[in-house]
Amino acid sequence: MSDIKDRSARRRMRHQRVRKKVRGTAEVPRLVVFKSSRNLFAQVVNDDHSVTVTGASTLSPEIKDSVKGLPKMKQAEQLAKLLCARLQEKNIGKVVFDRNGYPYHGVVKTLADGVREASLLP
Repeated sequence: MSDIKDRSARRRMRHQRVRKKVRGTAEVPRLVVFKSSRNLFAQVVNDDHSVTVTGASTLSPEIKDSVKGLPKMKQAEQLAKLLCARLQEKNIGKVVFDRNGYPYHGVVKTLADGVREASLLP
C-alpha cells in the first residue's frame, strides 16, 4: 500500500492526484464533494477565477429538516436534487465531478448519480 498510515493523509494524496487532471472552467465548473461524519457538502467551483459558483449541504435550510434522521444515501439523493436546482438557476449545463479523494461508492456515488440524472454529468 502506502508508507503513509494516516487515513486523511492518504485521502489528501488521492485528491492531489485527481486534481492534476480535473479542472473546472467557467463553462464547465468542478463539482467537489466533502463528507464529514454527520453531513455532506457539495460545491461547484470555477478554477479559472478561483471562485465558488454555488454550493449546497445537508445543512442547507431547504433540506435540513427533511433529511434529519434519514440514512446518508437518502441524504445524498436530496442533496443532489437541491444542487441540480441551484445549478439550473445559474444556467450551468455541465459539471466535472471531483470526488475529493474519496472512493467512488456509497454516498459519493449516489450524489454523482443524482447529478447525472439531471444530465449535468457525462
